[in-house]
Amino acid sequence: MRAVEHLLEGKEPIQLEETNPLPPNARSLEKQLAETKYKLSLEYLKQNKKEEALRELDEALAFDPDNFVIRKQRWYIRYPEKFIPTIDFDWQQQILAQEKEEEAARREAECGPEGCAIPRT
Repeated sequence: MRAVEHLLEGKEPIQLEETNPLPPNARSLEKQLAETKYKLSLEYLKQNKKEEALRELDEALAFDPDNFVIRKQRWYIRYPEKFIPTIDFDWQQQILAQEKEEEAARREAECGPEGCAIPRT
């Protein structure tokens, strides 16, 4: 409150403490969940259960959206023609940009002034 008063009165701003709303291990837990879901997807693929594998990969990506291995695995299952006989790198860049835009729009739609809801699995 004092910081706001100082700001309104034109006084020297008060340096606020850096706060992190997530516990220190939250990010590593998300990565562990993503890794577990990725491994489960590989098991589904061994059993030729592609839909189940894709569901796990989609959920893994939600926990670790910057994981390019997870993204590529999803693409390979959905679009094998983009990987065999040669990898279409231009297509990968296009689909990556498209997915990032869709993810940003989804986050914006799902998150309100109080922040984002915690996903339930």
